[in-house]
Amino acid sequence: MQLESLNKSYKSNNIPAIEFPLVFSSFRNGLWLFGIPSWLFGIVDRSFAAFTDGYVSSIELVHLFTASFFLLGWIYLKPEESSNIGGIGAVRSYAIEARNSIDEYSLHATTARMSELQEQHVIRQEYILPFHYICQIYHLLNLKHLETIHHFSLNNLKVIGVSQIQPTQSGGMVRFQTVLDSPANVLRIWRQPIVEVGLTLHTPYTVELSIPVYNQRYITVLFNVIPVGANEHKLIIDIYSNLNWPRPLLQVVLHFAACLTLFEDLPYLQRIAQKKVHHLVNLKGISERDTMWLYRRFVKLHGARQVLSLPEAKA
Repeated sequence: MQLESLNKSYKSNNIPAIEFPLVFSSFRNGLWLFGIPSWLFGIVDRSFAAFTDGYVSSIELVHLFTASFFLLGWIYLKPEESSNIGGIGAVRSYAIEARNSIDEYSLHATTARMSELQEQHVIRQEYILPFHYICQIYHLLNLKHLETIHHFSLNNLKVIGVSQIQPTQSGGMVRFQTVLDSPANVLRIWRQPIVEVGLTLHTPYTVELSIPVYNQRYITVLFNVIPVGANEHKLIIDIYSNLNWPRPLLQVVLHFAACLTLFEDLPYLQRIAQKKVHHLVNLKGISERDTMWLYRRFVKLHGARQVLSLPEAKA
């Protein structure tokens, strides 16, 4: 009943409803991960309180054993890993889900890339969104949306220029420079003033974002977009990283960040979906700026074929 009321609330605000069981699953896993360090902190705190004065009272022992009991119970109640499948599991899951919707070449290319990254896999999130899949591709390949749609979550990050463009057989890669425009941005603690980010179109359905953090440490986000119908697609987000942070902490941070950016995207995706899909793949209507080069590349290689493969989305 709660999920139904949330969906109704979304519709009443003219924001499209997404598949809330998937969102709830992501939130549940993030909450469970956050609980582990919280209970550990409680145990450490009670231990200091009990032993620092050299005398352990019965009340202090009860508090300590209670916190330990809840930690063990919390670990035992670990939810099913539907949104945080390990590296190998992520590859297998994607191969099963996409085999009926995606051509063999694209499927092989994506699973090969996921296999390369599997040892660094941190989290996975899955969403079913009520938009033609090309709306999502348009959104992912438009560099300027990072500083407009995500101005809150990225704290006024600015794209200051495209430094490299490289076409490939089935897509291409752009490298672009970003700068933090806000002096209060917490990311200034570890990142350089100007950072070069990579965006790669591997196949018509797979986009990779590579973000340098510090000292050859990266966060890599793989977006897989699986067409479901004329006005629906499944978005799978796999995040990889070689950061040496405590894994539970990194998972909590990335789950939260992924959920926040998705909810920022929804109104933007809705505006894109108001256009006919054929208009989205019309080269005459696409900006020739370098920030849109990768999307123009997608349209040149795949646009018309992808539109014809599914019924046209409603205006």
